[in-house]
Amino acid sequence: MADKLERYRSKRDPDRTPEPVPDTPSPTPDGNAFVIQEHHARSLHWDLRLERDGVLVSWAVPKGLPADPAINHLAVHTEDHPMEYLTFHGEIPQGEYGGGTMTVWDTGTYDVEKWSEREVKFVLRGRRASGRFVLFQTRGKNWMIHRMDSPVRDPFPPLEPMLPTRRTKIPKDAPDYAFEFAWGGRRLLVPIDGGRTDAAREHPWLRGLAESFGSRTAVLDGELARLGGAELLVFYDLLYDDGHSLTARPYTERRAALEALNLTGAHWQTAPSWPGEADPVRQAAREQGLPGVVAKRLDSPYEPGPSKSWLLLPP
Repeated sequence: MADKLERYRSKRDPDRTPEPVPDTPSPTPDGNAFVIQEHHARSLHWDLRLERDGVLVSWAVPKGLPADPAINHLAVHTEDHPMEYLTFHGEIPQGEYGGGTMTVWDTGTYDVEKWSEREVKFVLRGRRASGRFVLFQTRGKNWMIHRMDSPVRDPFPPLEPMLPTRRTKIPKDAPDYAFEFAWGGRRLLVPIDGGRTDAAREHPWLRGLAESFGSRTAVLDGELARLGGAELLVFYDLLYDDGHSLTARPYTERRAALEALNLTGAHWQTAPSWPGEADPVRQAAREQGLPGVVAKRLDSPYEPGPSKSWLLLPP
C-alpha cells in the first residue's frame, strides 16, 4: 500500500516544527471530518482538509471559500496531511515549510457526493462554513473551488463615494448631524475580500490592513490626508461588513460598526466624529488650518455621488 504521508513527512522535521508527524495514517479510515485552517504564512490563505482513507486530503485556498456561485476561487492541491492535523494550531517556525501562524478557522463533518481524481463534490456542515461545493481540476495541476448553492452574502456595493454638498451656514437642525473634519485629501474606497484589497496595488502598505481582516469582508470609505508631514488614511464610513451591505443603514449604525473595527495603525486610523457639536469642530478645523467641516445627517443612508445629507461647511 502506498504511503500517503510520505510527501508530508519529507517536508517536515519533527525536531524543528510543532506539527504532528506520525509514522502512519489513521487506523480508522472511514470518518468524514473536515477542518479549515487560517494560515498566515508567506501569504494569507485558508487550508481546506477533508478526511479520506485515514488522511486529510488538502487544498490551499488563497481567498477562502467562495460565498457566491458566480465567483470561483483558486484551490491549490497540496500533500495529504495526518488526521492529527484536525486540531492543530500554533506557530510553525519561520524558515520551515509553511512557516507562520496557523489557527483552526472551522471544523465539522462533510458528505461526499462525488470523489474522483479530477472532481470532488461535497457538502460542508460546520459552524462557520456550510454549503455545497465542488473542487475541480483545470488544465495542468490547477484546481478551483465553486459554490453550488445560493450566495451566502450580499453583493459588494458600487465603489463610488458619497460626496458632500457645499453650504455656507450650519444647518438649523444641527443636533441631527455629526460633524467631522474635512481633511483636504484624496478619497479612497478600500474593498477587502479574502484578506486582500485591490487598493494595495497603488498603496502596498494596505496589505497589512487587509490581511488583519482575515476572512471578514468589508468596504471602507476614507481619505488620504497629510498630517504632520506624513500620509495617513483616515476612515470615516463603512459600506459593507462581514457579508452584509450597510449602505441602506443610517449613518449612526455604519459609524458604530466602523468604530467597532478599532482601525488603528501606522498608516491608518478612524477619523473622529462629534454628533451635534458644530461650533467646537469648526473652531478646531480653523485652528488646525483644515479646509472645512463635513456635517453628516445621523439618519442618512450611504448615497453614491453628491448628496444633500452631507454638507461641506467652511471652517
